[in-house]
Amino acid sequence: MKLRPAYSLFLLFMVLTLPAKADIAYKMTVAQDGSGDYTTIQAAIDATKAFPDKRITIYIKNGVYNEKVVVPSWNNMLSLIGEDAEKTILTYNDHFKKIDRGRNSTFMTYTLLVNADDFYAENLTIKNTAGPVGQAVALHVEGNRCAFKNCRILGNQDTLYADGENSHQYYHNCLIEGTTDFIFGSATAVFHTCTLRSKANSYITAASTLQGKSFGFVFLHCNLVASGEATQVYLGRPWRNYAQTAFLFCHMGGHIRAEGWHDWNKKEAHATVFYAEYDNYGKGAETSQRADWTHQLRTKQAKKYTPENILGTWVKHIN
Repeated sequence: MKLRPAYSLFLLFMVLTLPAKADIAYKMTVAQDGSGDYTTIQAAIDATKAFPDKRITIYIKNGVYNEKVVVPSWNNMLSLIGEDAEKTILTYNDHFKKIDRGRNSTFMTYTLLVNADDFYAENLTIKNTAGPVGQAVALHVEGNRCAFKNCRILGNQDTLYADGENSHQYYHNCLIEGTTDFIFGSATAVFHTCTLRSKANSYITAASTLQGKSFGFVFLHCNLVASGEATQVYLGRPWRNYAQTAFLFCHMGGHIRAEGWHDWNKKEAHATVFYAEYDNYGKGAETSQRADWTHQLRTKQAKKYTPENILGTWVKHIN
């Protein structure tokens, strides 16, 4: 049967206007000098396919990117790979008073917000440069199976907000610095061979682990250091009454207080929080004067504290 010319043209039009899979970019480059595909990180993220069938990687060349960046939930399986951790810098300067939107303004101060699952970042500095002006988040993560490797997460109060009821997060060989509660939230998170740098006499962690969770924040083989101004620092205090935080095989500098932990003036939390330590070393690791409502793990208990047992088998592919 012979097709009519008009019908043939219609079929040709339909074929030409169908979306082509080849148009999906699985690798992109961001460069401020115009040598890449995009000049801003957010523009590259916005151009990625929603719910991709495989991982999309955005390579970021050295530069200072003054942006407030969001990775939405539909941009899952996304990687941001910097050229050099000390020279590929994402920075912004929002803080509580600047946002000024009421009591929840802290949660809007992020420099980078990750709502997507299966996110991965490597060789990046993520920084909030607001200074010592109150709550000012650098990195806010709520996605599940999110990992950060060789990243520098810098700020002052509330630097890293690791949150999400069902979020599992992994930080490997990262530098995280701040003043008060600079690692806080409800996520299940493992910090492996990370450096935690305290910049003031305050608290490192403020976990808000939900009741019934097996783990909260776990620090393995980390190095706890301080700037010159920090000489009396607590390992943590409970933002919520079921907070869980554990330090295992960590070096603790002399800036860590003898009692180790603070109860945030919540005596009732003594029976519900789980603050634990095991086989730490250094001047700040002496346990003889630790708060009597905290725990020293037994060897059998400590064996449960592995990245794979805490987070799942997906974490094996990160190292």
